[in-house]
Amino acid sequence: MKAEELDQKFEKGEDITEFLDLSKARRPGRESRRVNVDFPEWMIHSLDKEAKRLGVPRQSIIKIWIAERLKELD
Repeated sequence: MKAEELDQKFEKGEDITEFLDLSKARRPGRESRRVNVDFPEWMIHSLDKEAKRLGVPRQSIIKIWIAERLKELD
């Protein structure tokens, strides 16, 4: 299928997902990248306590709190 045909289907509101290779789809700027951060024991304890209270992994708490703080900077 030519790009023009795909564009026309999309513009008409037709479902074009069958023509896409979603296994290779990426969200620009949203790719994950691993970083290592050392925290003092008291922080780990507090993070784990809050994560347990909320029923989420420690990593989720860290990501949410950092994201909230970064949004404040905008």
